[in-house]
Amino acid sequence: MRPLFREIRHNPLLWLLAFVPVVFVTARLKPEAHTLLFVLSVLAIVPLAALLSHATESVAAKTGDAAGGLLNATLGNLTELVIALTALRAGQIMLVKASIAGAIVTNTLFMLGASFLLGGLKHHVQEFNRVSARMQAGLLFLATVALLIPSAMITADSATAAFTQTLSAGLAVLLIVAYALGMLFSLKTHRELFASTAHDDDGESPWPIGLALATLAGVTVLVALVSEVFVESVQKAADAFGMTPAFVGFIVVSLVGGAAEMSSAFSGARKNRLDLSVGIALGSASQIALFVAPALVLLSYFIAPTPMDLQFWPGAVVMVIIATLTAVLVTNSGRSAWFVGVLILMVYLIFAMTLYLMPPRAME
Repeated sequence: MRPLFREIRHNPLLWLLAFVPVVFVTARLKPEAHTLLFVLSVLAIVPLAALLSHATESVAAKTGDAAGGLLNATLGNLTELVIALTALRAGQIMLVKASIAGAIVTNTLFMLGASFLLGGLKHHVQEFNRVSARMQAGLLFLATVALLIPSAMITADSATAAFTQTLSAGLAVLLIVAYALGMLFSLKTHRELFASTAHDDDGESPWPIGLALATLAGVTVLVALVSEVFVESVQKAADAFGMTPAFVGFIVVSLVGGAAEMSSAFSGARKNRLDLSVGIALGSASQIALFVAPALVLLSYFIAPTPMDLQFWPGAVVMVIIATLTAVLVTNSGRSAWFVGVLILMVYLIFAMTLYLMPPRAME
C-alpha cells in the first residue's frame, strides 16, 4: 500500500479522491440535490480515472509487451465504458451516443490540439511517428464510415427501424473484428512500427502486481458507483446549467472520462515525447470507435430497455468526420508546432459552442 499512498501524496490530482465519500454521503442525505451531486460526481470521477490509469500501466509493465498492450487497449477507456454502461442500463441512449461521439472528437481534437500547443510552447518544433499516427487515423476513418452508413440509409425508402438495428449489430461485429486485427498488426506482425509509443513508461517505476490488481478492482467498483450518481443527476443538472444533453455527453462526459489520459498526454508533450501524446490521443479515439461503441451496441441487447443502434444525429456524424479528417491532415507531416495545436483547438471550440447553443430538438 505504500506506493499507492506515496502516489496520492505527490499527485495533487489524486487529492480529489476526498470527494468520493462526499458523493456517497450527499447522495444518501440529499438525493434531490441534483446539481450538487453532478458537480461532486465529476470531481470524484477525475481522480478515480487517474488512479485507474496508473494501475493499468503498472499491470501492463508486469505482463510483457503483447499482454500489456492488450490490457492498455482494453482498459484505457474503462471510465468512459463504465459511465456509458450505467447510462445504457438507465435507458439514456441519447447520452450514450453523445458520449461516444464526444469521446472520439475530444480525444482527436482537444487532447491532440492541447498536446501540440503545450509541447510547442516549450519546444520550437516537435516530431512524432508519422506511420503510427496515420495508422490510428486510418482506423478512425473506418469507424467514421460505420457511423455514417446507418445515418445515411435512414433516408432511404426501404429503411426501417428493424433494418437500422440489424445493420448496426452487423457493423458492430465488423468493427470489433477490425479492432482485433488492428491489435494483431500493432502488437505482433508489425510492432516495430509502434515501438516508440508502446515502450514509454514516463520514467516511473510500476507498482507491485498485487497492489495494481487490487487497485484496478477497487477503483472499477468505485467508478461504477459514482457513475450511478452521475447519470441520475446529469439530466436535471444540465437543465440547471442551461446545457443540452448533447453538450453534456459530447463535452462534459468525454472530458471527465478522459482526464487521466489527458494528463499523461500533456505531460508527454511538455517533455518532448510527442509520440506518447499522439499515441494516447488517437489510440484512445480509435479504441472507443472500434471497440467501446460496438461493444455497447451488442451489450444493449442484454442490459438496456431497448437496443442501441449506430444511427447518430447528422451533426454528430459531421463532427466525427471533420475530426477524423483533421487528424489525417495534421499527422501527415510527422511534425508540429504550437500554432497547429491552436488551429485544432479552434475546431473543437466551434463544436462545443454549437452544441451548447443548439436547441435539444435539433439533436433528434
